[in-house]
Amino acid sequence: MTLGREGSDFSAAVFANLLNAESQTIWKDVTGLKNADPKLFDDTVDIPEIAYGEVIEMAYYGAQVIHPKTIKPLQNKQIPLYVKCFLDMQLPGTVIRQDVDDRKLPPIIVLKKNQVLISITSRDFSFITEDKISEIYEIFHDKKIKINLTQNAAITFSCAIDHNPEKIELLIKALHEGYRINYNEGLELLTIRHYQNGLIDKLTKGRQVLLEQRSASTIQMVIK
Repeated sequence: MTLGREGSDFSAAVFANLLNAESQTIWKDVTGLKNADPKLFDDTVDIPEIAYGEVIEMAYYGAQVIHPKTIKPLQNKQIPLYVKCFLDMQLPGTVIRQDVDDRKLPPIIVLKKNQVLISITSRDFSFITEDKISEIYEIFHDKKIKINLTQNAAITFSCAIDHNPEKIELLIKALHEGYRINYNEGLELLTIRHYQNGLIDKLTKGRQVLLEQRSASTIQMVIK
């Protein structure tokens, strides 16, 4: 049996928990956690400290950060996790711990490319309520398709998923009898935590926003 990606980090976290360690350090080829992927965005900034929960949020939205499996054993005993650079061991890196004021965090940007926006509309014009949503989710689960963003209106359920033609074909076949399906390919899912309006305008300039969800701390947009 293998633990998969970041299995060694998780194993170390388990031992840190069992041994009541003062801290755990992960050595990587980066200077620490950043607010965005520097391969996709200019002017990224380092994050000196961040809360356990915020890292889990970043991973959920698609950022390639510390896996939530690694975080949980440390969070259970309030053991801080240091992410440091083995290329320059003098750099401070990032510390992940419990109590961090998120007002000090920069906007955190996650971009998922190669997305498909699917709209599922009931053929009999019945409302998309709990029973219909449960049925739709069961089909997605059966086809092993992860939903990255959802939104539903009176008779339509919309969602963004990773582009996988084979799975999408199976999904459409499973839904075809009770629903009409429309979908758009070649899209991106942009997530900004602790967003600022000026930054939203900058990142979406010249782009078409097909779907948007906004809360007090997070905005997500499917863009073309």
